[in-house]
Amino acid sequence: MSDYLQDEENFTSQKFDWLVWKKILAFMKPLKKYAIMGLLAVIVLAVTDVIYPYISAFAIDDIITPNIENGTQDLSKLPILITYFIIFMIVQAAMVYLFILFAGKVQNELAFSIREKAFNHLQELPFSYYDRTRVGWIMARMTSDSRNLSEVLSWGLIDLVWGLFLMIFLTIFMFIIKWQLALVILAVVPLLMGVAIFFRKYILKAYRSIRKVNSKITGAFNEDITGAVTTKTLVLEEQNYQEFDKLTRDMRQQSIRAHLLQGVFFPTMLFIIFIGMAMVYNIGGNMVLNGAISVGTLYLFTNYVWQFFDPVNNIANFYARFQQAQASAERIVSLIETVPDIVDKDEVIAKYGTIFDYKTENFEPLIGDVEFKNVSFKYNVGEQVLSDFNLKVKAGQSVALVGHTGAGKTTIVNLISRFYEPTSGEILIDGIDYRERSIGWLHSNLGYVLQTPHLFSGSVMENIRYGNLKATDEEVIEAAKAVEAHGFIVKFENGYDTECGEGGSRLSVGQKQLVSFARAILADPKILILDEATSSVDTETEQLIQNAIHKLLKGRTSFIVAHRLSTIVHSDLILVLDDGKIIESGSHRELIKKEGAYYKLYTNQYSEEMLELSKR
Repeated sequence: MSDYLQDEENFTSQKFDWLVWKKILAFMKPLKKYAIMGLLAVIVLAVTDVIYPYISAFAIDDIITPNIENGTQDLSKLPILITYFIIFMIVQAAMVYLFILFAGKVQNELAFSIREKAFNHLQELPFSYYDRTRVGWIMARMTSDSRNLSEVLSWGLIDLVWGLFLMIFLTIFMFIIKWQLALVILAVVPLLMGVAIFFRKYILKAYRSIRKVNSKITGAFNEDITGAVTTKTLVLEEQNYQEFDKLTRDMRQQSIRAHLLQGVFFPTMLFIIFIGMAMVYNIGGNMVLNGAISVGTLYLFTNYVWQFFDPVNNIANFYARFQQAQASAERIVSLIETVPDIVDKDEVIAKYGTIFDYKTENFEPLIGDVEFKNVSFKYNVGEQVLSDFNLKVKAGQSVALVGHTGAGKTTIVNLISRFYEPTSGEILIDGIDYRERSIGWLHSNLGYVLQTPHLFSGSVMENIRYGNLKATDEEVIEAAKAVEAHGFIVKFENGYDTECGEGGSRLSVGQKQLVSFARAILADPKILILDEATSSVDTETEQLIQNAIHKLLKGRTSFIVAHRLSTIVHSDLILVLDDGKIIESGSHRELIKKEGAYYKLYTNQYSEEMLELSKR
């Protein structure tokens, strides 16, 4: 995988890659029984499709023609004809039911298996993967690509097998009946196939272009709606309209082109079929006049000309869809085979288990001592962030990290959380390199509260309980009370059963923050990280959050990233960072007395806050 953001254009190969398909087809192994049953059903269906014209030929040769020639109305063979039709309908209906049943089963189970495998792997991938991979890219793999593959390998394969066997059976039957007419029809088939493949390829390409433009239009819709305030304040309406108009015009042109191709395709195919039928009528008609074949046989062959159209079209369609699915297969395999940047060693997994099967009985209690020993770190793309960084924090200490943007604050807490690992050096937890213990062990003892906390769809009660899924309702309520969230929660229409909405959209920023604190306190982490936890709230809510933070920090090792320096004055240790180095450290009082970098940051911010207050 590239270190850069994943892009759709990285997967545009149309060449057949057997290795990729071998990996995708491995998902079909548990579904082999359903696939075989579905294929057998369509093979029988192909046989019935070939036999059906025989019934009509029987009616022409054995019932209609004798009565016309003899001037009689002999219907003695009519019950036989009806019986043939009934048997045909029963067999064909049964085969259609079976192939729909089994193909549908293959499609659903295959899509489920691919998505399950991909989703499980996404749980194993570290933060760094999501840091460099677009959410839309991942969502497309989990939805459209997995659906595309499952459809091609179920309905597409069924159509292909039906088309191939129908053509084979038609050819065999025609040569048995009258090989001369069979050659006439087969002379047209390569032309049909060539035209179908040519048009299908370009039609599919045209519709792919439409989908790409449609995605851009959807994105423009989303941007314009969510950024409506910015658009109004910057007077960008005209520019947005022009950009949107350009996209919709592009889509109109692409759509017209696609429909023109579609419009030319079917008449071209019909023209070739009519040529074939004209040849059959010409040669077959003379044979009828010469008594070489019956009228029913001629009817049979004219039907077979039409019957070649569907399988040829289906095979061409499968060929085009299979080309498109090649890119989907590559993208799915790419996701599933992404090697995590951060993994536990084999001996660590043997002792502590995996994220899907923790051996919690082997988890040692975490005390909370944290030490950086000569840690250096750089992101895959970018400059060195830390060089020979050293820091020692005792259990229960609260450490504040301050400094300008890019100083290394977030990098330090990400390294502590093991979202990333040091390029060199060691990070010790309780005196042991944290790579000697499992990621699960660390994360089960870690609490992380973000600047903009994420709440899941569901009730307030459920969102707090995510901190400890075994917690009772009473324990959830006590956690909310501890961080002063209980007061506003009970004022909601449904109290703790109130729906938070997608991403917590029904709650204010401050309310979401307090709910996330309740979740953290319920988890009872030994190491707590607060990342800009008060930067997006008003002064009144900030005071509530400060009270919550004070309770959260008790007895825990904590790291606080803060721009509002007023929120960290009670921290045990304040580190002032610049270019990944500690330029000052100490308590608030000690640093103020030094009148150095921290003093300047604090007094400047204090003056700005006082000026802001004076304007109110």
